[in-house]
Amino acid sequence: MGIPAFLAELREVVGHRLLWLSGVSAVVVDEEGRVLLGRRVDTGRWALIGGIIDPGEQPADTVVRECREETGVTVLPERLVAVSVTPVIEYPNGDRSQYLDLVFRCRPLSGEARVNDDESLEVGWFHPDALPELGDRAREHIARALAGKDEAHFELTER
Repeated sequence: MGIPAFLAELREVVGHRLLWLSGVSAVVVDEEGRVLLGRRVDTGRWALIGGIIDPGEQPADTVVRECREETGVTVLPERLVAVSVTPVIEYPNGDRSQYLDLVFRCRPLSGEARVNDDESLEVGWFHPDALPELGDRAREHIARALAGKDEAHFELTER
């Protein structure tokens, strides 16, 4: 599984130490109300489509790029669903990262969903009442994207 060139260069300097990165997640919803998911190579689990924002890249552009790269589907980001911080993630190679995660609701414009790179084992469309096993965060993001609210969700832990 490849990582962006800037991150590979950074990892040469910092090794496996914890990195704070910016990323995006896409809740892609088709006209039938189905959600596009990918089963990840690194964990074997189903997840939302997403990835790391390249330096200088607009987050909405990242969503479009990641969806096309991972699934072959071109999307249009419609709205920001949530802004949150992920738990620390430790990858199989020992790299540790934590992400500012910007979650977008998107609609597909073109393309047929397929495994389109080396990051996914499978991709597919799922009805919200028949989702495969997913983490709680992904389920929350899907529920928020389908709720139809215009405002983005964020967590306020200090008052």
